[in-house]
Amino acid sequence: MIYRIVIEPAALKSLAAIGDRRAQEKIRERIDALAQAPELQGKPLRGELAGYRSLRAAGQRYRVIYRVENMKVLVVIIALGLRREGDKKDVYALAAKLVRLRFIS
Repeated sequence: MIYRIVIEPAALKSLAAIGDRRAQEKIRERIDALAQAPELQGKPLRGELAGYRSLRAAGQRYRVIYRVENMKVLVVIIALGLRREGDKKDVYALAAKLVRLRFIS
């Protein structure tokens, strides 16, 4: 089954802000690959981000945070960016904030 991929505006903006074009291309390739068996890729997240998954991209530095909606055959990318543990610009902190503020359901 082929899933349709939707990229939320915040994630699209983050992708456009990445200065390294090769990294952008690698991330796009990983996102495109989610159309096939997205639940077998990435890892499930816990806590505030339970129900979402995290996929490593572009040399393991970047993360793509997404949700799979099986009933709609849809993958929703909510955030992407660098993994910076402890930093307020960390992609997981950004995704949690988007969910907490209900910008993403």
